[in-house]
Amino acid sequence: MTTRKAAAEVVLPRNQILAGDCIEAMNALPAGSVDLIFADPPYNLQLKGALHRPDNSKVAAVNDHWDQFSSFAAYDDFSRAWLAAARRLLKPNGAIWVIGSYHNVFRLGAELQNQGFWILNDVVWRKSNPMPNFKGKRLTNAHETLIWASRDEAAKYTFNYEALKALNEGVQMRSDWMIPICTGHERLKDENGDKAHPTQKPEALLHRVILATTNPGDVVLDPFFGTGTTGAVAKMLGRDFIGIEREEAYRTAAAARIARVRRFDASALEVTGSKRAEPRVPFGQVVERGMLRPGEELIGPRGHVAKVRADGTLVGKDMTGSIHQVGAAYEKAPSCNGWTYWHFKRDGRMVPIDILRQQIRAEMEAEATRPN
Repeated sequence: MTTRKAAAEVVLPRNQILAGDCIEAMNALPAGSVDLIFADPPYNLQLKGALHRPDNSKVAAVNDHWDQFSSFAAYDDFSRAWLAAARRLLKPNGAIWVIGSYHNVFRLGAELQNQGFWILNDVVWRKSNPMPNFKGKRLTNAHETLIWASRDEAAKYTFNYEALKALNEGVQMRSDWMIPICTGHERLKDENGDKAHPTQKPEALLHRVILATTNPGDVVLDPFFGTGTTGAVAKMLGRDFIGIEREEAYRTAAAARIARVRRFDASALEVTGSKRAEPRVPFGQVVERGMLRPGEELIGPRGHVAKVRADGTLVGKDMTGSIHQVGAAYEKAPSCNGWTYWHFKRDGRMVPIDILRQQIRAEMEAEATRPN
């Protein structure tokens, strides 16, 4: 088993841009070798004719050959094939992000579910500077949709909840993200001064995706690499990338772009850890280890008192239950974090019982890292 895994690691083309068809390239890679996939597939926009502004200047719309399909059935066949190849590449606890517009995202969402992916969230990317609707016949199309899905329902996918909360100034991150489209110095240009790629995504969008759902050293694959936004952000954040792109001009632009990127130093790559990832400590363990004794009183922030029982439950006024249940009952709240709610007295000071939990966790961590 170890030898087979090592062999897969050797042939995995980390931090490379592969030329060719994405389905063929993915099928040539070792199964179960990728932590995250970010996919920005053709949207199948079905544009008919040129689009002009009110001053009659032409809009640089997406009319490239790679976005053209003969029918919805042809597009569905293509989506089915690349999603199957993508799912094969994901590790058991891997995940995928797929971005699209109203033209294609509903078809992609259905196919994700058909293939066994488990949808975790859909995210609305609200563009703070969208292109206007020049004809005035529809609403301004000011958003795109991202679908985040794990490989299957049982996957223990990565989600850096606390890091996203910190990124959002201490407020829980929502599923609507206000991020401007790619403009200015970030927009890559070709030798003629035109856009190097018509649908280049902003680095801010990829930064949030990669920070939220990977860890340093993880492998992020982008089967529609374009001009390399995924690779550039992955490199900055200390992740490895694999890009697949069939258009030579895009590969050239992506390679030059990524070569200019500096990877952040190790200390900058650390993010706020998730409390959910910490080992679970039952309150009963505090009692059985003698850190609190049966009969000892715990005090709540409003002066509520409960006594510790030998089985790790509390007995309060006309109630018994866990540290969480009794705290919630006193506060007349649907829930309560008993670890931060209850305090005990030591040397005349009020001490939160969470101190005892952290002490046990520190001992568990020290034990886990001790050499055999």
